[in-house]
Amino acid sequence: MKQIAVLASGQGSNLEAILEAIERGDLSGRVVLVISDRSRAPALEKARKRGIEALFINPKDFKNRADYDRALIDEISGAGVHLVVLAGFMRLLSADFIKAFPQRIMNIHPSLLPAFPGLDGVEQAFNYGVKVTGCTVHFVDEGLDSGLVILQEAVPVIQQDTLFTLEQRIHASEHRLYSTAIDLFCRDKLKVEGRRCQIVD
Repeated sequence: MKQIAVLASGQGSNLEAILEAIERGDLSGRVVLVISDRSRAPALEKARKRGIEALFINPKDFKNRADYDRALIDEISGAGVHLVVLAGFMRLLSADFIKAFPQRIMNIHPSLLPAFPGLDGVEQAFNYGVKVTGCTVHFVDEGLDSGLVILQEAVPVIQQDTLFTLEQRIHASEHRLYSTAIDLFCRDKLKVEGRRCQIVD
């Protein structure tokens, strides 16, 4: 069974969805480690309640980002992790971190990439006036939300939408889609060919 580390800075709603998918039997991997850069991140408590190792690694304890990322690499490698999942982790990862886990780091972004990368993807799409947006699970590379697309799900923007209601529907889509993508990885169902990530039988 594939082992997963989750990096999270905040509430951990995507982490919660992943853990619930595992408990239902819809996701075949196992979360063995949760790391946060914030001591009071609710994600840490959600992990501890399930008996999962939960670590606060304080960026202020390190001289620079490279040293901090080296500490993350050491913890993740020491736990025998196959896949690193970003769940609202609010720090940019260094090239060294990404090179340590090539095509083994996943992120979810609240837009249909390559549209509306970066911060506030939902707000960007809403303000632009698009009729369809959604979310994207992708492998992380050294660019900004530019890694290989694994799965996408469209979410229509309806006339009555506010930014809040659109965000709520996209979050619900994220929770389904992320667990599906992680499960595909854990069952060795993803195959990368050039810029394409294919699902194989």
